Order: sequence, then C-alpha cells, then structure tokens
Amino acid sequence: MDIGIGPTLREARNRRKLDLAEAEAAIKIRVRYLQAIENEEWDALPGGAYTRGFIRTYASYLGLDGDRLVDDYRRAEAEPGGERVPKRVEPVPTGMRRSGPPLTGRLLVAAVCLGLVAIVVGIALAGGDGDSSSVPSAAKNERDEPAKPEGEMTAAKPGVAMRLEATAEVWVCLLDANGVPLVDGQILEEGVEAGPFRSKDFEIALGNGSVAMVVDGERAEVAESSSPVGYRVETSGELIALEEGERPDCE
Repeated sequence: MDIGIGPTLREARNRRKLDLAEAEAAIKIRVRYLQAIENEEWDALPGGAYTRGFIRTYASYLGLDGDRLVDDYRRAEAEPGGERVPKRVEPVPTGMRRSGPPLTGRLLVAAVCLGLVAIVVGIALAGGDGDSSSVPSAAKNERDEPAKPEGEMTAAKPGVAMRLEATAEVWVCLLDANGVPLVDGQILEEGVEAGPFRSKDFEIALGNGSVAMVVDGERAEVAESSSPVGYRVETSGELIALEEGERPDCE
C-alpha cells in the first residue's frame, strides 16, 4: 500500500534510528526542509525542481529509490489540488530569452526607427537648399569622427558579467551584490537563457547542475549534480561553492 512520499521517508529514517539533525549534517539540507518533506508541506519548500532534488537526495541517503519518489511527487504536483505549480519562465521575462530566432516584435521596432530616421533626413534636406553644410553638426561630427580603436570602445566595466543557459529544467535563484533577485526563484526550461547580468558579485542557488554558466566570457565549472548546488561568484570571476545553509533561497 502506498503511504505517500513523506511517510515513506519518515518511516525509513525511523527504521534507521536517525533524527532530522543527523540527516541535515549528512546531506546538508536544512531540518525545516526535511520536516516539510516528511509532512508533505510542499508550500514550505523553495520550488518544484529544488524540491525534487531534496527528495532524491534524502531518499538516496535513506536507501530508498529516489527516482521513484520523485516520479510520485511529479504526479502529485500535476493532480488537481496537489502541490502549487512553481513559477516558470513563460512568457520569457526581461533579461531572459530562448535560444533561436529573434522575436518578431524586434522587426516592428526596427521599422519604427527607420521611419524616424527617414523623417529627420527629409527635414534636413528640405531646409538646407541642397547645401550639405545644413546637415546637423552632431550628425556631421559623428560621421566625420575617425573610428575609435577597438580597445577604447570595449573599455572594461566594473564588476563581473554572468550569463546562464539551462541545459535541462532547473530551478534558479540569482542575487546581485545588493541581494536583489535577478532570477527570482524561477524554473528555467531547457534552452532558456538568463542574462547577461552585471554586478560586483553574485550569489546563486540551483535545483541541480543542469546549467551552463558563462562568467566574463569564460565557461565556469558547475558541478554535475541531480541535487541542489550553490555558488558565490566573486569580482575576479572565481566560483566559491556554498553549503546548503549558505545559499540564497529567494523566499
């Protein structure tokens, strides 16, 4: 008889005569989250992908089939009256985009810009009696000014730049140096990109390791993991792994 995800985990833990504090020390998942899983209080957990990682890790620690329990959780999540549906990036918010052709709305913006340019040129020609000196001085200067060396045009900005791309479904909480959420506890579907973002540094929590992270143009090494991971991204671009209790949770 199926007794549910939480009771199954609690029974396995009690069979091994373990308390929640011992489990927390072993798998680095907070007691309050473990307790919420055992009580099936899904609203007390960060999000779908994060919750699945917790269940899989906890079940494996107790010698259970983590994948089966995660499948049970997925079914409960999809059932009417089941677990709340986590926030998903749909439609793609500002700062995030899917890999593929540009959005058609950009064509409209480009057309409007071209129309404005045509109007400005028409006014200049009409008022200048054919004399090229009537072209606005700002436009002339911009046209006549020699191109800047590439090094000057790409002067380094302060801070560190980061871009993410989900290689599979992944829950993400990304904070800038001021603690402002840039990705606010959202699930990114496979192929969805977030960023680029720039800040003095970042803190990030991931429901699993299914993300490609580019820091200042260089691919960062994110641990391959089916369980939650987290990092602090320093100004130097260095990644420092964060323990479960140190990671942001976007709550």
